[in-house]
Amino acid sequence: MLCVVLEPFDLNLRHLRVLGDVIAYRSLNRAAEAAGLSQPALTQGIGKLERQLGVALFERYFDGVTPTTAGSLLAERVSRAMEYLAAATPRLGRRGGAGFARPERLMTATQLEAFRHFADAQGFAGAALASGLSQSAIHRAVRELEQICGVPLAERRGRGMMLTSAGRSVARGIRLAAAEIAAGIGEARGDEGFGGRMAIGAMPLSRALLLPRALAMFARDLPSAVVDIVEGSWRELIDPLLDGVVDIMIGALREAPPAGVEQIPLFTDRLAIFGGCHHSLVGQAVSLETLAGQSWVVGPAGTPLRAHWEALFEGMVKPSVPIECGSVMVIRGLLAQTDFLTLLSPDQVALEVRAGMLARVGPDLPHRIRTIGLTTRTGWHPTRSQRQMLDRLHLAAQETRLPESQ
Repeated sequence: MLCVVLEPFDLNLRHLRVLGDVIAYRSLNRAAEAAGLSQPALTQGIGKLERQLGVALFERYFDGVTPTTAGSLLAERVSRAMEYLAAATPRLGRRGGAGFARPERLMTATQLEAFRHFADAQGFAGAALASGLSQSAIHRAVRELEQICGVPLAERRGRGMMLTSAGRSVARGIRLAAAEIAAGIGEARGDEGFGGRMAIGAMPLSRALLLPRALAMFARDLPSAVVDIVEGSWRELIDPLLDGVVDIMIGALREAPPAGVEQIPLFTDRLAIFGGCHHSLVGQAVSLETLAGQSWVVGPAGTPLRAHWEALFEGMVKPSVPIECGSVMVIRGLLAQTDFLTLLSPDQVALEVRAGMLARVGPDLPHRIRTIGLTTRTGWHPTRSQRQMLDRLHLAAQETRLPESQ
């Protein structure tokens, strides 16, 4: 059968929900009864799913059915998707009686797709433009979900619309459910022809050596897979990770990560001071007091790198910081043209040091060490291609270690 590109909410949620019942009962008749469907309707629904996916989900016998590997994989992902939706609507309807006790079981794919676009665009016009649906269809879907949940999901603020706290929760649940169903589609079809798609959040340190090495290996071994690289700081990437928009974050780990994430160390990174190759302190034995008299460019307050820089001059008058900047690209260009100094990982400026543009300044900093690693959602179940990317990230972490970073 010919497989076509499928989006998660191209599939009927009611048909997806019943997969678990069919597997549990090994009978279309009993599964239909449990789901409140007629047996012909259930049979037609399963058949439509199989045609859309291009794979058989069940083996039919005279005395019942058994799931194929594809059916089991998809049903497991659907179960997780439904759990995300249930968690996103935490008994909302049971508080005031306006909604339903199990709102997630009444939601349709059309409603979820429309609300996801609305949440992303923060408005009806933008959602309609992004989705191809009419504004009235988006509006109707939002209102229907509010009725199902029994609470407002959006409210007008000035000339625009803003999600309420409940609306943000539902939006996150929808994104996570969509990610699970998308993974289920890929697994049911088999990764061979559909390598899968993943999004990696790249924090500054990972972009110079680690991630390019891992991507080169991954692209060679899984040419059919698609990887989206989303650049940003930890603060910019953590919400997309928790929303399921980003699958993996790579960069400096936090000492106290928020709830809902897991951290996997890859290596420890020894920070160093750098300046332009023309800087008067290059090659000189200098003290921290001398360094404190220089002008610096460092990241904004609240970042781990800034905390390391501040600890470097603890008990001393802090050096002048005319420019605060978190962009390594900007910092590298600035150092090459000024007498500023900065604190960075050797990985981040390895190419510029080799090219003779930048150079190490000052003493080694044995106590300025941070842990670099991967951040994922708690309970995240990677697909086969995502597991292979994780393997290559671990290998790349070993292969790209610079002697001065160890």
